[in-house]
Amino acid sequence: MSALRRTLDKLEPLFTRGGRFEKYEAIFEMVDTLFYSPADVSKGSPHIRDALDLKRVMIVVVFAVFPCLFVGMWNTGFQANTALASMGFDLVPGWRGAIMAAFGAGANPDSLYANFLHGFLYFLPIYVVTMAAGGFWEVLFASVRNHEVNEGFFVTSMLYALILPASTPLWQVALGISFGVVIGKEVFGGTGKNFLNPALVGRAFLYFAYPVQLSGDAVWTPVDGFSGATALGLAAIDGMQGIAASGITYTQAFLGQIQGSLGETSTAACLIGAAMLIYTGIASWRIIVGCFVGIIVPALLLSGIDSANPMLAMPWYWHIALGGFAFGAVYMATDPVSAPDTMIGHWVFGILVGVLTWVIRVINPAFPEGIMLAILFGNIFAPIIDHFVIQANIKRRIKRNGG
Repeated sequence: MSALRRTLDKLEPLFTRGGRFEKYEAIFEMVDTLFYSPADVSKGSPHIRDALDLKRVMIVVVFAVFPCLFVGMWNTGFQANTALASMGFDLVPGWRGAIMAAFGAGANPDSLYANFLHGFLYFLPIYVVTMAAGGFWEVLFASVRNHEVNEGFFVTSMLYALILPASTPLWQVALGISFGVVIGKEVFGGTGKNFLNPALVGRAFLYFAYPVQLSGDAVWTPVDGFSGATALGLAAIDGMQGIAASGITYTQAFLGQIQGSLGETSTAACLIGAAMLIYTGIASWRIIVGCFVGIIVPALLLSGIDSANPMLAMPWYWHIALGGFAFGAVYMATDPVSAPDTMIGHWVFGILVGVLTWVIRVINPAFPEGIMLAILFGNIFAPIIDHFVIQANIKRRIKRNGG
């Protein structure tokens, strides 16, 4: 037995019921289960013997997010270095520049190393603040309720950080995750009892509370004095001509070499993550496919309509490659807590999210993204969808049995 295991075993009586630090038991359990599997087992029947627990599920999801994380860090650095190079800078200003210079990197958009390091220096502070602020609320509520700190926050924190612009002020990062954890999850009882996706709740709060910092042109490239709209922002103004005039190709959009949030620009990376989640049985392929069907069908049926709305002319394959649609469909919509439980409900929910994304993008020129609000709206109706599916199954069985 390792020295760490012996130390934890020696300290455990101090944190269990009746110990000197009983009220901090949740914190001790968090540290213990971070390094070792919990020793708790089911005491009575019925129970299912299975190696898949919440911790392993969350680990798989985190690994599935890694492709988006790595591409996102590279793209964030690439966009920032490109902007600096266009402004005549050879070095990155500020403390990031000092670190990059120490590691032999500058504002060179042609360097994979420089781009990745620069993007990492934007992602790291946001993620650290997210973990600190959100983890504080998780531990606080666990201590008050005297239950274990759930591993679900590791996924929430990662997804939340990746859907933020790189230029988001750190105090807003802390405020958003605090709102998402407290209002979006803990007030309803904690992990497994929330009916909305906490990461999206925090992001939506920031969007509506601080629209200047979380929307518009300048936020997407974190370089002072540089302004550049996202592809969806260009399309909302000038349609596909605006995208073409910017020089963005479909290959760049699909691979994620465009302006956007930290980790949601690459459809290719999202599809790799989707394959991992579907193969392991963590995510519902029906929800993912339903989301794609929901946005592709109206785009196909209505793209030929003669209208002054430039978004109506956007082809379906551009819809799935732009913005955070693929990221939302793969990682957000498939949240097992806030999505429906029935198989038919998965289809209905996924199609609803896809259709609503298209409607928001096309009909509402002030909000060209759409996937965030579509998923939150779908979360609200998830219990109703399950209710009608179950009631329909009950009526069908009664009729089949002659009742």
